[in-house]
Amino acid sequence: MLVLALLCGQTGLPTIKTVYAMNEFVIISKDVFEEMVGKFNRFSDRVNEILGKREEGRLSRWMDNQDVCQQLRISPRTLQTLRDNGTLAYSQIGHKIFYKPEDVLRIVRLVEDRRKDAACRGKTI
Repeated sequence: MLVLALLCGQTGLPTIKTVYAMNEFVIISKDVFEEMVGKFNRFSDRVNEILGKREEGRLSRWMDNQDVCQQLRISPRTLQTLRDNGTLAYSQIGHKIFYKPEDVLRIVRLVEDRRKDAACRGKTI
């Protein structure tokens, strides 16, 4: 076993570094540990703040067929048609289909226009 006494970066507090064959252990004082935890927490808070600002304008939850049909007030068959003709982008995992909320919001006006046209002809979508 080899034990080395080192000086810790900015704090100047001693740490002991113990090296066992292939494993390496660093022993630090409670004050240094608490300072490191505080810095890590501030870093973590800052990252979360940046990610929050980045995601503000976005909807991040994926939607399934039922969610989309309810939001657009359309039948599952109409939803299938929107997928088939490329109007609505989707991702498929196994047998389950998912949609990005942004893509669904993008076609709301189109669906409403089709609903009005169908109503003029005495039909529904």
